[in-house]
Amino acid sequence: MLARLLVLVAVFAMLAAGAASAGAQQLLTPAPVATPTVIPCPSIAPTPLPSVPPTVTPSPLPNATPVVTPTPCGAAPTPTPTPTPPPIVLSPQALQVPVGTTQTLNVGGAFGAFTATAADPTLVTIVADQDTSSVAVYGKTPGATTITITDTRGVSASVGVRVAYNAGTVPDELRLRITGDPASAEYVRTLVHRAILRAAQIEPGAQVVVSSSDVPVDRPLAQDMVQTVEVPVLIQGEQYFSVNGNTRVTIENVAVPRISPDILMVSDFPEKLTRNGLLFSADLRHDVPSRFLYFHYNPPGQPDRRIVLVAQNRSPEPATVQYISGRGGPTDNEMEVGHDATKKFLVDVVQNQGRLVQIPGDSTMVIAQQRLPAASIVANLMQLRVLNGAAIHLSLVAQNASSDPNAALTTGALLTSTVRHARGIYTIPEFHFATQWNVNDAYLELPIGQIPLPNTLAGDALAGDYGVLESFVVTVQNPMSTPQAIALYENPRGGRATGTYIIDGVLVQSHQTPAFSRYKIRQYVVPAKGFVRVTIVTMPEAGSSYPLRLIFAPDDGSVAPGAPGSPVY
Repeated sequence: MLARLLVLVAVFAMLAAGAASAGAQQLLTPAPVATPTVIPCPSIAPTPLPSVPPTVTPSPLPNATPVVTPTPCGAAPTPTPTPTPPPIVLSPQALQVPVGTTQTLNVGGAFGAFTATAADPTLVTIVADQDTSSVAVYGKTPGATTITITDTRGVSASVGVRVAYNAGTVPDELRLRITGDPASAEYVRTLVHRAILRAAQIEPGAQVVVSSSDVPVDRPLAQDMVQTVEVPVLIQGEQYFSVNGNTRVTIENVAVPRISPDILMVSDFPEKLTRNGLLFSADLRHDVPSRFLYFHYNPPGQPDRRIVLVAQNRSPEPATVQYISGRGGPTDNEMEVGHDATKKFLVDVVQNQGRLVQIPGDSTMVIAQQRLPAASIVANLMQLRVLNGAAIHLSLVAQNASSDPNAALTTGALLTSTVRHARGIYTIPEFHFATQWNVNDAYLELPIGQIPLPNTLAGDALAGDYGVLESFVVTVQNPMSTPQAIALYENPRGGRATGTYIIDGVLVQSHQTPAFSRYKIRQYVVPAKGFVRVTIVTMPEAGSSYPLRLIFAPDDGSVAPGAPGSPVY
């Protein structure tokens, strides 16, 4: 009986040890990723054990046979995953192909040979190169499509392709020969800006994004000096690829004498344009430096136009032309146009700031052009001379804004109109006057634009002296024993007028003022028994109503120049 109890105790101990080992193995086994089908375990009821007297000492047990731990119930075998094929990688992920050019699409990860297919083969031509794992894509016409690459496994990848024209071409290098004593930084920046705009080749509807502030010039350029700058340029348009680049511009300031013109050429007829054609035609001779003024209006309802000044060298030898240009407009305010043109011209002519261009033999060159949209006005004041070479024929042409300026038609009859305005050549381009005035004398009046100039061609006289430079040197003396306050006043006589003056080397401007009004444009205190010398350079402004008087008189205590209530600035 005792032996039977000992055997039961041993069996129970072995069963308990086996259960503990199985539980530990279950705890160490990691959880499966997917939930497998669970196999239910059979239910085992334990056998109850009889009680053992505490006084009985059991005999030693024989060597036990090791217990094999069974596979835990309730778990299913983990399934083996199916391998994912490596994808095809295309670079770049989006392709931009300018029309007429070829771009490369690189193919990576393809297994075996691959094929390339364009969804719209009318837009692109594609050639697959198995050796370099690439596809050459040639753009034929603007549009958008996709290219699909497929390898021998049947794995595919696609990339979007856009075909368009580039918005234009940024000029790589330009060279400007200028004049100036010195040439101001602002003037150099303006010339470089215009030169880039003219040299850039753009598609219809595209635009050149560059401003004078992008030109890295911050100090005047002295005579006989050279400066080179890099200017960033962007050409863009909605239906085009944008083009970025830098233009390298070399500016050379050439020392030349100032231009002293002998004649004044004027193109103000027809002032209102209703068709395209030739507006003015004349020769610029080597021995006859000239000033040239044009003023034209494109009324509402007309097509957008452009005014182009073409210089034609009819000699086989090259010719060098120096010119100064002060442009106004386009705008719908005729007084603003004339005022801006006069201001720019006077500043440049005083500093001899201009351009030098060489015109090859038997060729033409556009030396000035201005946009003239409908309902707008343009004006330009120029000073020109031939430094070396034969005479240059000048033609001023009105053309559609969409036309090529280099193809401007310079032959045919001059345009005409029933409304008369000045067009011709006038022999007095400048007035120079010097005088003396005592502060206790009667007022000194200097007339501006009062003498009509005769026309050397068949045409009307030039009333108002528009384009005529007028300079004065006035010595103001004070014979009295106390200082005397005086002022210089402007007094329009023909109608509303604007004014631009360089007085004692200072630029003074006036907004439009009514006829017969009087405003101070400069103030002085003349010392006792002393004098003040005043220099004035001015010009009647196109779009304003001249004549106008400048008056030296005692200071009347009215509003000072530049103060609130004064039109002078």
